[in-house]
Parts: sequence; structure tokens; C-alpha cells
Amino acid sequence: MTSHHVEVKIDSQVAVTSIDQEFYNPNDQRLEGTYMFPVPKGAHIDKFSMEIGGKMVDAELLPAEKARQIYEEIVRKMRDPALLEYAGRDLFKVRIFPIEPRSRKPIKISYSELLRSDAGTVTYSYPLSTEKFSAQPIKSLSVKVEVKSEQPLASIYSPSHKVEIKRDGANRAVIGYESKDEKPETDFQLVYNSEARDVGLSLITHKPAGEDGYFLILAAPTVAKETKPAPKDVVFVVDTSGSMAGAKLQQAKKALEFCVENLNGEDRFEIVRFSTEAEPLFGKLVDADSEHRKRASNFIADLKPIGGTAIADALQSALKARTEKTDRPFVIIFLTDGLPTVGTRNSDEIVAEVKKAGDARIFSFGIGSDVNTQLLDQIAEGTRAFSQYVLANEDLEVKVSSFYTRIKEPVLTNVRLEFGGGVRTSKLYPAQLPDLFKGDQLVVTGRYTGSGEVEAKLTGMANGREQTFNYKVKFNDSSNDYVARLWATRRVGFLLDEIRIHGETSELRDEATDLARRFGIVTPTRPT
Repeated sequence: MTSHHVEVKIDSQVAVTSIDQEFYNPNDQRLEGTYMFPVPKGAHIDKFSMEIGGKMVDAELLPAEKARQIYEEIVRKMRDPALLEYAGRDLFKVRIFPIEPRSRKPIKISYSELLRSDAGTVTYSYPLSTEKFSAQPIKSLSVKVEVKSEQPLASIYSPSHKVEIKRDGANRAVIGYESKDEKPETDFQLVYNSEARDVGLSLITHKPAGEDGYFLILAAPTVAKETKPAPKDVVFVVDTSGSMAGAKLQQAKKALEFCVENLNGEDRFEIVRFSTEAEPLFGKLVDADSEHRKRASNFIADLKPIGGTAIADALQSALKARTEKTDRPFVIIFLTDGLPTVGTRNSDEIVAEVKKAGDARIFSFGIGSDVNTQLLDQIAEGTRAFSQYVLANEDLEVKVSSFYTRIKEPVLTNVRLEFGGGVRTSKLYPAQLPDLFKGDQLVVTGRYTGSGEVEAKLTGMANGREQTFNYKVKFNDSSNDYVARLWATRRVGFLLDEIRIHGETSELRDEATDLARRFGIVTPTRPT
């Protein structure tokens, strides 16, 4: 690679990344190559251009499972195993032929993604470290990020690179990084937040001429604090299979110790160890008193890695820990590193079973670079929870404390969103709204008909009682075309999941194909 230039525009948490790369063949022979780019989760390719022999090439987006196989194959060929960092992402892949001798091959890509806000902090990441595989250092490398925020920007920081920051007023900033003759070793990361305020609900709309509109809701209701946190039931499920040997199990032990120590006095808990079979510690939920915590600490210290990975049995054992229906939140924290190898191995069957658990929330914590992220994400999303990942060599303390601090304080559960008269909404994603935890933000996309100012009502359980938040929002038929693409990406994902789980029908295939063509979404199943 001779040059790599990245321009990013971030507006209201929507990031559009445009990439210009140039490759050079220094050989006297014509070559065939494969171009690969790890696509961030939830992002979609807006544009790809590369000319070969006077013609535009076809490209495909491989799902994370297929991408994992490709990454692992490269690692087996004794390349740098750091490439496995991207095993949980989709993979944009293009076969390139011919690459003429002593010639240059420019490539342009742009993609859009909705960045996540965590307690008001937004993180942007770009996969720059893949360029370590270039045969020679990159002669010209640059990253430019323009940030625009509705609220005044507070701190702006890059934990990965020494960047130059120029502010343009209170709500805008330009962040730049440049280097020459470099082989990047780390991905580019940017973290920023806005000045604290009581965030309510924001509505962004897009209304093309002659068709229904699209909308994006960003909500973070401020719930009155209770002096005493509500008691909850927690089951910790830890993977002790053979693949957890070494640093992974040590990380899992540290995580468990931290979580048990930070249980509230009125909480109840259980620990389930699993490998080839599942083994509960107490056989039921017990009080988080000093005696039970001490027994738990001894149990954690004695954990050893051996056997297979019976994920389905472990989760069923955890669900059985609650023998009676109560109003207490029921939380399962699931720490694992891999694939189910014992018992039920089909991911769809495992997800279908845990969804039957009703109001149980299963939070997945994946350890290492070879985690089955697709399964853990589906389990978390299917139970209105979320997942978190940590690499085998990462310091676990910060991630675990942040993860557990969030989930130990549910702010709003069983969330519902309704709109008043004058506007009708449909095809909302996610269809089942997740719970909101401390610092969380609710993100919903959908279609709408009608216009004008209406009341948006957000309802959920907070501190054991139902609370309702009312907002005035205006569907004003404005033009924000990225909202339509965000909705279409989620709709196509939903349609592809339906095809994968229930089988293909002409209606599902035709709608996915139409949306993919219309919005330029590269899909794993190439439209015909």
C-alpha cells in the first residue's frame, strides 16, 4: 500500500467514513489479489469503486461466520494473529484481477454507521491496523474527522494516536492525524462527549417526495434516583471448557470476583460453572451475605479448564435457578470464549430456547478474539440485553467494572414507545425495545405517515413501578437521507434473519433485493 486517506463526517452520532487507498504492484508479473475490509457491526457500504480492465468490479459482503473462517485461514498461514480481532465483523471482499506489473490500483470505499452513546460518551473506531500487512511502510497516511454535535462538545480524545484538534465554535471540531512511511500497529479510535444535561428524546426525520417518511429516535430519559437500589436476582454463568485454559480463565475469574463483591446487600445470586456439563454452586438463588460470598470466592478460585462447551445446558441451568415469579429483575451474566460443542449446537435453537425465558435478561461477556459473537449478540438482543467483548491480552478491570456498573442499575425495563394522533408509525427496529440501563441510549428507526407535532410517550418499569415520559416531537418532513439508509439496513438485516431461520420465500427475497438495490446495501446473499 502506498497511500491511505480517511475522511469521516460525524453528525448526530451518524458517521460517514470515506476511504481512498492506493496499492502498488512492484513486480514484473501480472498478479491476482483479494481485497478485504472488516466492516464495523451495523455499518453498511454506501459506495465502492475500483476499475479493472475498464470495468467496474463486483464485490460481496461476507457474514461474520464466513469471515471468521477466512481470517482463521490467514492466521494458519503464519500471518499475524491480530487479524482475528476482526472475526466478529462482516467482511467486505473483492477479488482483483489483473493487477498489472509496476502499476497502481486505487480503491475508494464509503460506509455509514450509527455510533453508540454510552453515558454521553461516543466512540468512533477505524480498522487501521490491518495495514501492518503491507509489504512496505505506507508513504502517505491521514485520518481526518469532522464532528458536529447538537450539544456543546466537552472532551475530545484519541486513545490510539497523537491527533491535532481544532474546535470551530462550541458544537464543531476537526480532528486530524498524518504520518509518512508508517506501518500502523493499532486501530484509530476517537472518543468525545457533550456537556452534561438532562437528555430527553430527539427525533430526526427524512421524507422523500411521494412516499412514506423515515424516522430515527434517540432517547435517554432522566429517571429520579432512589436512595436505595432495587434488589435483583443474578446468576453468573462461567465457561470452564478446555479452550478457556490460560489467560482467558484467569480473566473470567477476576470478572466473577469483581461482580460478586459488588452485589448489593439485598440481592440474591447463583454461580453456574459449565464445560461438558453444567454445575451450579448452590442449586438455588441465595442471599448475597458474607457467608455465601465467601463460598462463591472459594468456588471461583478452584475453577479449572477441562472438557467441552455445553452452552445450551448452562443457560437452561441458569434459568432454572429462579423457582418463583417475583418483581425482582432477573439477570444472567454469561462469560464464555467459544462455540457450543456439547448438546444443542444450533445457534437458532439456543436463541429460541432462551427467548422463552420471558423477562430474564442474559448479558453476554465474550473473552478472546475467537468468540462466537453472532450467537452471543443474538442471545443478548433476544432477551433485551447487550453483549461486551474483551481480547485475551486486554486489561479486564476497566471493561468489567464499566460493564457491571451499567447492568447493576436498570433505569427503565419493559420499554414501550407510542405516538399520539396525526402520525402513524410502522416497521420499527428493534421491534422489541431493549431495557435501558444507567448511561444507556435508546435507538429506534422506523417508517411514518402523516406530519406535524405529536406526543411521544415512553413507558417502562422504574424502581418497581411504571413510569411514563412524555415528549413533544415534530415530524416535519425534513431531508436527512442517512435516516432512510439506517432504517433500510436494519430492515434488510431483519429480512435476512427471517430467511435464515424460517426459510426463503419470494416475498422476503424480493423485498430484501429491492431494498439492497435501492439503498446500495451490499448483502451476504447477492441479489439476482
